[in-house]
Amino acid sequence: MGKDYYAILGVPKDADEDALKRAYKKMALKWHPDRNPSNTEEASKQFKEVSEAFEVLTDGNKRAVYDQFGEEGLKGGGLPPGAGAGAGPGGFPGGGFGGFPAGNTFTFSSTGGPGLGGHGRGFSPSDPQAIFEQFFRGFGGNMGGMQGATYNQDDDMTGFSNIFGMPGGIPGRVPRRSTSSFRPASPDMGRQPNGPAPAEVTRPLKVSLEDLYTGTTKRLKVSRRLMSGRTEDKVLEIEVQPGWKAGTKIRFPHAGNEQPPTGEAQDVVFVVEEKPHPRFSRDGNDLTTKLQLPLVDALTGSGGPQIIDHLDGRKIRISPPGAVVKPGAETKIIGEGMPIRKSTTGQNRGDLIVKWDVVFPDRLTPAQKEGVKKVLS
Repeated sequence: MGKDYYAILGVPKDADEDALKRAYKKMALKWHPDRNPSNTEEASKQFKEVSEAFEVLTDGNKRAVYDQFGEEGLKGGGLPPGAGAGAGPGGFPGGGFGGFPAGNTFTFSSTGGPGLGGHGRGFSPSDPQAIFEQFFRGFGGNMGGMQGATYNQDDDMTGFSNIFGMPGGIPGRVPRRSTSSFRPASPDMGRQPNGPAPAEVTRPLKVSLEDLYTGTTKRLKVSRRLMSGRTEDKVLEIEVQPGWKAGTKIRFPHAGNEQPPTGEAQDVVFVVEEKPHPRFSRDGNDLTTKLQLPLVDALTGSGGPQIIDHLDGRKIRISPPGAVVKPGAETKIIGEGMPIRKSTTGQNRGDLIVKWDVVFPDRLTPAQKEGVKKVLS
């Protein structure tokens, strides 16, 4: 009995393209071998089946043949046992497929092998990793149902070894590798206008607020696929500049997968994302932090100065504003914010805003309440 592609993806037989895409994304992320290092063999098997099911069901021709003749008819190039007689070339009635006109030839395999219809060969599944990369905008091309698929940062993409390939991820597939190092074009620079622009792949670059304050160097090892079938390792080096903001783009021209039919490689574009910080938040070039102040100190001014541990490790000493500090009071420290890369005012740093959080007691005893009334009345 052949595979039930609908059951593999967990969708009904009338599932539309959007439902198939959602199901594939869920199952492919679940079974990707990179996310199952302790059970690689089973994960690889499931990952292949999920990819095969998606490839068939998102292609109208393949799906029509599968719905009528099952997996055996789709892959064997002929009718499965007991399906009836009167088949034409390739085993399908009249030489066509599932109601398609006789004489048409449909090539199912995107790997370059011969297809059905007159050739006597059946469907051959594509590389599951290639389908995965294409779905998440890993590289271009045309595979049924893939158009418009996007990488969503809300998807849980943890556990993958790199952004392009899956080295050693599927047993029996050991590509040869070479290694090279790339440096990016300047941030926010576009391509040179010298012909059609190649496709690009965009990935997030998550950077801590400390690194955006002081600057750092990040080296990312990724793999890309060459037209020859080899896999090449690359080390992409990014000099994070002090003051970079979320949304800053760093482009590596021609550092991605080589694209058929010309072999021109993709650009790789990293987009800076700012990691959440436990003590500071950023608003443009300014930084904001909170300091707690007990109510008694806020009312009496007896608390004394407090210390802020800044992003670069410096200790900044600050006193509460005024003799009485009201909830929500702020203190601005000029020039202690984020570095400003392109200043039009001559100021090279933003400001640090300290918000005073007056801490009220959870309860008061009757005697304390009376004392407060006497003092404040």
